[in-house]
Amino acid sequence: MITRQQNVIPMLSEHELEEIRALIERRAGLLFDQSRDRFFHSRIREHMTCRKLVHGQDLLRILKTSNLEYEALLETLLTQETSFFRYPHVFEALEKRVLPEIHVKKFWENPRTLRLWCAGCATGEEAYSIAITLAEALDFTEGWNLQILATDISRRALEHAERGVYSRRALGELTPKQVESHFAKVGDQFLIKPRIRNMVTFVPMNLVDGVYLRRYDAIFCMNVLIYFSDEQRVGVIQRLHDSLEPGGYMFLGHAESIAGVNVKFESVVHRDARLYLKPMNGTVRFASSIGVGEESV
Repeated sequence: MITRQQNVIPMLSEHELEEIRALIERRAGLLFDQSRDRFFHSRIREHMTCRKLVHGQDLLRILKTSNLEYEALLETLLTQETSFFRYPHVFEALEKRVLPEIHVKKFWENPRTLRLWCAGCATGEEAYSIAITLAEALDFTEGWNLQILATDISRRALEHAERGVYSRRALGELTPKQVESHFAKVGDQFLIKPRIRNMVTFVPMNLVDGVYLRRYDAIFCMNVLIYFSDEQRVGVIQRLHDSLEPGGYMFLGHAESIAGVNVKFESVVHRDARLYLKPMNGTVRFASSIGVGEESV
């Protein structure tokens, strides 16, 4: 029987922590390495306190026998630090570099389809920022079939994203005009308007397990790869590369790179944003020691 009592301090050994860490890496592909030890330890203990569990073995027992308990712990460990237009230069690169190229490439297509993927979308701010950028940057958006796939491993975060309701504080990086154009005030909250909401489809997905069925004109995978081991990171980047259209772009976080991965990309710098371009013909200009070309704009 699981030991439970009020106001207890969880007793958790290093061996039990390592066993929990290994279980999460094996089942979810997420690696909580030494750089996140303090965060990992504190969240595990917080979860045990919430569940009124005293011993680490009690937690391990229910994690191994209950998917609901396992998913509840995983939600505790998944940080959802995000905001609208969190990295302004990234969205400027989307507007100034990526969309003009796609517009030229697809102008005469019928239907004219633009597909983007926000991998690791958390509570939706990044995906909606992409949609707002498209709405504001493309002429005659009604002439485009705009599709944004937004995926995340956290179902709780996806539920928040699908509701599309945010506090005034969450909209801090938006201009008053953007707030007025793209949100409806509901009490003291702000609801994303249908024109933007309808561009985005939210789907649960773990990138290490996912089968990527379509090709995309641009993929945002920002601050996601840091949660994977080197081996898993290589596999994810290879699959993301395969999922890009030739001439498509991949966006990664500032602390992430494709170093050590056998894929063909050209590295493009737009102000403070680094983009990875999949070459049209499979050849890379200005090849460097890691197989990536680089140019500045």
